[in-house]
Amino acid sequence: MYGGTYRLFAQVFEPLNIQFSLTDFADIQSIQKAFTASTKMVWIETPTNPLLKIFDIALISEFAHTKNALVVVDNTFATPYFQKPLNLGADIVVHSTTKYINGHSDVIGGAVVLDNEELHDKIKFYQMAIGAVPSPFDSWLILRGIKTLAVRMRQHEINASRVALFLQKHPKVESVFFPGLKTHVNHQVAAKQMTGFGGLVSFNIKGGLEAANKFFKGLKIFSLAESLGGVESLANYSTIMTHGGFPDDLKKKIGITDNLIRLSIGIEYVDDLIKDLDDALNQS
Repeated sequence: MYGGTYRLFAQVFEPLNIQFSLTDFADIQSIQKAFTASTKMVWIETPTNPLLKIFDIALISEFAHTKNALVVVDNTFATPYFQKPLNLGADIVVHSTTKYINGHSDVIGGAVVLDNEELHDKIKFYQMAIGAVPSPFDSWLILRGIKTLAVRMRQHEINASRVALFLQKHPKVESVFFPGLKTHVNHQVAAKQMTGFGGLVSFNIKGGLEAANKFFKGLKIFSLAESLGGVESLANYSTIMTHGGFPDDLKKKIGITDNLIRLSIGIEYVDDLIKDLDDALNQS
């Protein structure tokens, strides 16, 4: 999951005696084993950040509800355009509206979406009491972005699919992570619960840290940045950026390596993006 989520759980909530169990959500038996008598909530990010793993929301929700646990899905990567977790059994959906919902990299915000009035009232009270309220201007920027969400997401996916296929064939690339590829380990689950595969592509570059550094220096169109979901293309070095706060042993366990690169594919002319990637890879 996203490094900021882990940081929130491990460094903010755990000192308050709110406990967390981390497990592989691709394996229902692992989820069953991770449950304890006090488990109250299952938190799912799908697709995950940055390896773009896909988890079966309906299957996990069905099991969690037998244990009277709430299911929360971080739907930031897929957006409501490509995935609707409430229809798949989830209780709460969260979004970083900073990303695709806004789409222009000029606001910081979040959203909680649900169809349960009792839960809504509880969350609304906490928002009012704590003060997690966006400014009117930030709200206006997000509403402006939502107007073009559909057309942007379609183009993000078209471009990402082209980039993934290009990377898959490049001699400097070790492996590619994109749910739209039929070779993706969770492709069938993605095709079942999503109407599109999003605009994120991650890959392992051959040559480790040294090759990754040369690659980033060789980029001209892609900017080096942690964010994602804007109209412009970004490249992220997860091990020291978005997931820099993860312990080294946990990074190793979940596959965040020195040669992992995450790309947020924008809506620019895709041939220009592919040429930029090709030039940078050939310098690595």
